[in-house]
Amino acid sequence: MITFHVITLFPEVVEPYLKTSILGRAIEKKRVSVKLYGLRDYLEDPRERVDGRPFGGGPGMVIRPEPVVRAIMKAKGRKKNVKIIFFDRKGKRFTNDHAIHLSSNYRHLVLVSGRYEGIDARVYEVLKDRGDNVERLSMGSYILTGGEIPALAVIDCVSRQIRGVLGDPDSLEEGRSAGRSVYTRPQSFYHGKRKYSVPGVLTSGHHSKIEKWRRGRA
Repeated sequence: MITFHVITLFPEVVEPYLKTSILGRAIEKKRVSVKLYGLRDYLEDPRERVDGRPFGGGPGMVIRPEPVVRAIMKAKGRKKNVKIIFFDRKGKRFTNDHAIHLSSNYRHLVLVSGRYEGIDARVYEVLKDRGDNVERLSMGSYILTGGEIPALAVIDCVSRQIRGVLGDPDSLEEGRSAGRSVYTRPQSFYHGKRKYSVPGVLTSGHHSKIEKWRRGRA
């Protein structure tokens, strides 16, 4: 089983997605586990702020290093096979192949979700100095308001690689030649005056032709 440890300022953003559909069932059946670490819980004084003004000036706020380091240390503990992941537009592009690698090689993934102008850069320096296995991942050439959506994307993409998470192993698209175009009942329906029908090859019962058609559309 793989455990995802999500470091976040807003656990309530992450929780609802984990309770529904495939991921919810996977967690219930203990195929995967997700633990949330709210940064406010790692302040020495609960009256303190999690964030502060950036040195050197500039807009916005920066998440302070101390609660982030404490939360990561709590998540990591003495565990083995741990990878710590930060989300950075300039990091390594996250791909399905990387998800497969993570699912096969690690039992614990610590996902550090930033907010505002980001996390104090010294957190990354601390982890590198400790010799921790840490990397920066990019979800694409765009910017989000926080790291919770990237964290959920990694959880979702990695989890589906784990045996038993998907009800049918053939549901792994990368293991078959299903293209983007999929169809179900009814065989035909009307919108306005136009009729929309399923391609005839899919109702032919000729499996080799169907597979050839799918490969051509993939």
